[in-house]
Amino acid sequence: MNTAYAMGTPPGGGGAAGGGDLSFIVMMGVLFAIFYFLLIRPQQKKQKEIKNMIANLAHGDTVMTSGGIQGKVTGLTETVVTLEIADKVKIKVARNFIAAVLQKASNEQG
Repeated sequence: MNTAYAMGTPPGGGGAAGGGDLSFIVMMGVLFAIFYFLLIRPQQKKQKEIKNMIANLAHGDTVMTSGGIQGKVTGLTETVVTLEIADKVKIKVARNFIAAVLQKASNEQG
């Protein structure tokens, strides 16, 4: 009597596939954890720092825009920052384009 088996399935060896699925799931979990701690978490931390920096802008701060323009903050609204880039030369920049605070305003009032 001839018995036909599905290709790749040895006689009586159907239980090994379950272990392969479990190791695949564990490996995918490990890869996700690596991506989370090396890529996702640091990016979220950096975005939070940038958000705090933009929220804490003050008059007199020296800032740099994402385009490389440096200036002193002379005006603030909810969405726009006015920068003085030279004597009597002012430009308006969206808050989201402030890349760095180079120098905080000195609060020496006496």
